[in-house]
Amino acid sequence: MRPGDVLDPLVVPVTRTLIVAGAIAARDYQDVHHDAERAREKGSPDIFMNILTTNGLVGRYITDRFGPRAVLRAVSIRLGAPNYPGDTMTLTGTVTDVDGATVRVRVVGTNGLGHHVTGTVTVDVPGDGPTDVPGAGAGAAGAPGDGPADVPGSAPREASR
Repeated sequence: MRPGDVLDPLVVPVTRTLIVAGAIAARDYQDVHHDAERAREKGSPDIFMNILTTNGLVGRYITDRFGPRAVLRAVSIRLGAPNYPGDTMTLTGTVTDVDGATVRVRVVGTNGLGHHVTGTVTVDVPGDGPTDVPGAGAGAAGAPGDGPADVPGSAPREASR
């Protein structure tokens, strides 16, 4: 693994259930994350995803690509365009730095409105380090069974959790 390597994308259908369940799981009871009528009263066309759900999806994106032994050390994200129900968010990542078993990845999540999330994730890859990461590299597809998001012969992969 080297700086410039590109991780396989992850396609996340943004459903009403995902938005509401993520808010509830995070104990974020702001009405704009579960009540469409109240969200419209506040100027939004619909409910929208909260930052904690986005943060979790970014973490999942990285750990799915680096394997079950990967340890997130830092996640720094910034939100942009909201994720509304019925849209799709595609997460992509580019390796920016490798230092031993530690990798830094620039992550971008886009939807129909533009960039939903941008940021950087630092991940430790124990064992052999990041030299043979499934789903990483210039177009690498990974091997069957490399991780829960791996579906042989398909890119980008669609989120199913």
